[in-house]
Amino acid sequence: MRKIRNPKQIRRSEKPKTPNVRFPRGVEALGTEERNEMNQLEEGTGLQLDFSKIAKVAANSSGVLPVAVQNAGTGEVILVAYTNEEAMREAFRTRTLVLWSTSRNELWEKGKTSGESFELVEAYVNCEQNSMLYKVRPRRGNICHTKNRDGQPRNCFYRRINMDTLELHNLDT
Repeated sequence: MRKIRNPKQIRRSEKPKTPNVRFPRGVEALGTEERNEMNQLEEGTGLQLDFSKIAKVAANSSGVLPVAVQNAGTGEVILVAYTNEEAMREAFRTRTLVLWSTSRNELWEKGKTSGESFELVEAYVNCEQNSMLYKVRPRRGNICHTKNRDGQPRNCFYRRINMDTLELHNLDT
C-alpha cells in the first residue's frame, strides 16, 4: 500500500489529541500496536493516503460503485462509500442509507448499531453511470464512526490538508 507521509510527522511520537476514539466494528480484536496505528490514521496529523483502496475493492467486492453521501440540508459531503445493486435497491426500498461494506462484504445499514441513521432523500447517477450521489437527512447526529472531543459523531471529512506541508488540520476541535 503506497502512502504519502510527511517526514516531519514520522518522527513525531505525540499522542493523539482526541481521547474519545471509537473504533469500527471488529477492531476490538486488534492488538495495541494495530489500534495505535489506526488511532494515528484517524486522529493524527500526518497524511497517509491509501492509493491502493480501489484495487483492493475491485479484487474483493465485485459489482460495486462509489457513492458520495451529501447532507441534503447543508450540501456538505459527509462520506464516500460503496454500493452494489443489492444495497442500492434496499436503500431505495427503505429510504434509508444502506451501503455495501467492502471490508466485511455485507450490507451496511448506516446507523444500525450506532443510532446515527440517515433518511435517503434523493439519489443521482453521474454521466457515465459509474458513480452515485445520495442526498441524505440525518435522523440523529453525524455520520463518522470517529468522535470529536465532545464525544459526538462527526462527519468523515473533518481534517483539511495543508497543501504545502501535507500536515492535517483537525477542523472540529
